[in-house]
Amino acid sequence: MPPGKMYTASLRDLCYPRCSRLRVAAIRSSISSQRTICTTSTAPYQDSAPRSVISVPATLTNCRYAQRHPRTVAASPCPCFQIRRASSQFSRVVMPRPGTTAETYVAYGMTQKLFEACSSQADYSIPQASQKGAQVPKTEAGEDLGVGQGWWYEDLGLIPTFSTWSQITFLHMYLLTVRLRVLPSYESFQTYSRHLIDHFSHNAEHRMDVLHGFTSRTIRNKFLKDLFIQWRGVLAAYDEGIVKGDAVLGAAIWRNLWKASHTGPDGKELDWTKIARVVAYMRRVTSELSQVSEADLIFQLYQTGAKPSIFGYSELDKRLVQGKR
Repeated sequence: MPPGKMYTASLRDLCYPRCSRLRVAAIRSSISSQRTICTTSTAPYQDSAPRSVISVPATLTNCRYAQRHPRTVAASPCPCFQIRRASSQFSRVVMPRPGTTAETYVAYGMTQKLFEACSSQADYSIPQASQKGAQVPKTEAGEDLGVGQGWWYEDLGLIPTFSTWSQITFLHMYLLTVRLRVLPSYESFQTYSRHLIDHFSHNAEHRMDVLHGFTSRTIRNKFLKDLFIQWRGVLAAYDEGIVKGDAVLGAAIWRNLWKASHTGPDGKELDWTKIARVVAYMRRVTSELSQVSEADLIFQLYQTGAKPSIFGYSELDKRLVQGKR
């Protein structure tokens, strides 16, 4: 029986308003004797499953009650036998224990670098924003049109706007979220995911102010609330696509990146192979991220020398789509 259950009812009786002083004294005496027996066990009680039985420690056998009633206690599980995910030696040194203050600071710094890798995939600029009196070009929907590079704009034909940047950044943040879900504890995942969306909010608000001229904080907060709702929708839509198949995942990508339009920015019919390439891209990145330890994520998301980054264009995605046609 776990120690907490030995005197839970007695503690409840102490809080009863009609409990007499004599009864309180008797209950406290009973609790004290029970605590004397249970003080030697410092490991938290896990469950009531039967475990191997060992002899009572010497500190417990010195008790008068133990000398009169020799007993055995259940061995508590040793933490060293808990199954942990294999990781590199570097990650074991760097990653702090879950739930500690050190983990919060480490998570903030790591997610800053992770977000920068996500944000740079579809980065854009608006040269007219820094020119006094210059007119910022607009799209047909009235969005500020910027200038961007990379395969998202050049190969897939997406328009460099704030909306496109946010959705492509969300896509990469989702891929990282899938990887972070296998952290050692749920508290660690919550810490990392919270810092990740916080970095996005700060960067998005900065872009609204500097590039798009939203000087009112009230207006920016309204847009940030809408973006957070979109983020929750992205998580649900891509989770469903990952589970149910490429067709459902492609539909979610089409709704978020191409805004559920059957025509491209040039007015022609949409090339559906572009959506298939994004599906293949997400599948490949998810698979490669699953093979990287937590502490090594930062190094794998940036190109180092001749080794390409996990994020970014790959001929494997294109060949995979062409091979299925």
